Amino acid sequence: MREWMATVVLSVAAVPMFLSPGLAQRNDFQLAPQRIQNRQQPGHGHSGDWLRSYQGLSPAERERALQNDPGFRRLPPERQQMLRQRLEHFLSLPPAQQERVLNRMETWEHLTPGQKQQARELFGRMQQLPQDRRRMVTTAIRDLRALPPGEREQIIDSRRFKGMFSPEERDIMREAGRLPFAPPENGRPEE
Repeated sequence: MREWMATVVLSVAAVPMFLSPGLAQRNDFQLAPQRIQNRQQPGHGHSGDWLRSYQGLSPAERERALQNDPGFRRLPPERQQMLRQRLEHFLSLPPAQQERVLNRMETWEHLTPGQKQQARELFGRMQQLPQDRRRMVTTAIRDLRALPPGEREQIIDSRRFKGMFSPEERDIMREAGRLPFAPPENGRPEE
């Protein structure tokens, strides 16, 4: 069911730092399910519509809306509770950070199945790195994302990067550079 497709994304939480480095660096991998803006026409919405539909509602209004959502009501109670918590977490974020989450979800929605698998694998590889190294690699990915692919490759293969990063870390950077990125905060696409 398209309306609750993002619950899979919730489980995987694999929209990694390659799509939105700032959020990943803070280990903020909390996504929430999408909700279709027009409930009468399921399948015509985008990722993030579900979250947007709850912005500006009071806690009582949110709970009422959740209870009136047939897709939500069909979920097991433990899944409902998890989604409530993630929704509350999302709504507690500053507006700019909420927009970054929504951009990341939109980017994820447009990835091919192969790109999604590649992102999951890269995320897994990043998780294997010690936290300080993960932070350094994430920062490098964020800095490299503004460069054209050829220049990115030159920097990754440079003597400086070879001295700073292991072959595995540089390979992660290289693979991350092949994935589409979320739009930057100014809203213009990067690639």
